[in-house]
Amino acid sequence: MDTDASRFQEIVSSEYAGIAPGYLNTASHGLAPARTAAALRSAVDAWAAGRPDLDGYEAAVAAARAAYAGLVGVAVERVALASTVAEAVGLIAAALPAGAEVVAFEGDFSSLVQPFAARADLKLRLVPLEGIADAVRPSTALVAVSGAQSADGRVADLPAIRSAAAAAGARVLIDGTQSVGWLPLCADDYDFVVAHGYKWLVSPHGACFLTVREGAEDALSAGSAGWYAAADRWANCYGPIERFAAAAHAFDSRPAYLPFVGAAASLSLLAELGVDAVRAHDLALAARLREGFAALGYPAVPGDSAIVSVPGAPSSYPSRLSAAGIRFSAPLGAIRLAVHLHNTSADVERVLNALAP
Repeated sequence: MDTDASRFQEIVSSEYAGIAPGYLNTASHGLAPARTAAALRSAVDAWAAGRPDLDGYEAAVAAARAAYAGLVGVAVERVALASTVAEAVGLIAAALPAGAEVVAFEGDFSSLVQPFAARADLKLRLVPLEGIADAVRPSTALVAVSGAQSADGRVADLPAIRSAAAAAGARVLIDGTQSVGWLPLCADDYDFVVAHGYKWLVSPHGACFLTVREGAEDALSAGSAGWYAAADRWANCYGPIERFAAAAHAFDSRPAYLPFVGAAASLSLLAELGVDAVRAHDLALAARLREGFAALGYPAVPGDSAIVSVPGAPSSYPSRLSAAGIRFSAPLGAIRLAVHLHNTSADVERVLNALAP
């Protein structure tokens, strides 16, 4: 259930009390809520004291999987566990037949593109972002694109891509690492959606999720499956797996416990707030940043995105932002600011005041 603005701010303020101002770099790494930090401290303390809670770890993995399923609108059995995007995408790349054509954005994040590029026997066609839907043709086997671009925050025209792929009989893979958490998405609209949780899901590195639409299981390789992908895990610790788990769980990687302990806590916060409320919060702050940069004479990349990219800004801007305590990044030489849960209008004004003439 989405929260109203006042309740949203009350919850977020309690989770991020006392953090240093000026962190606008969620596109690089999200900030852990208080509940996540507490869960991790408790787990580490118990581990260090010789009391690792293995049952508690497993409960956290299950809770994280269920919370992520709710966040992207799918049944829990449609969610597989992974540790990285490249690992999850590799399951799809490995299953493609020789000669299969893959359409992708020419500037997309390497973790999404490289697993296909590594196979010399695939036909990888890299095209401009706005031309992806038009590039799909009857020979296309798969379309792979990020929901929001890491470098500049542009949001792909996902409905057009989905429609073009359906008409051509192609499958669709979405990398939601820069979008799931602030951009509402029904993962069942696509064959595969992968999202690493350490950015907009404010979770630790190592908690990654892959949704597999019903009927798309045949487009994944089980070549890297281990005991965690078995229907009866503890009966399949040794020797070949006799029977795989149902649905997407058959493609589980053995989860790193501590990252998923953190993810369970972080995803409970996002579930409490609601993605629509998070989106409204993030986009309002991002819009103010875009207005401010336009007034300075350096317009940001247009669009409704929580990632604000400013190409061509003066060379003095990075040092001025750093001097003001602003945490940002600069992929491809552009200033990139990313606003999320913990940010307020004060953070935005801090940025604009630092750059005021």
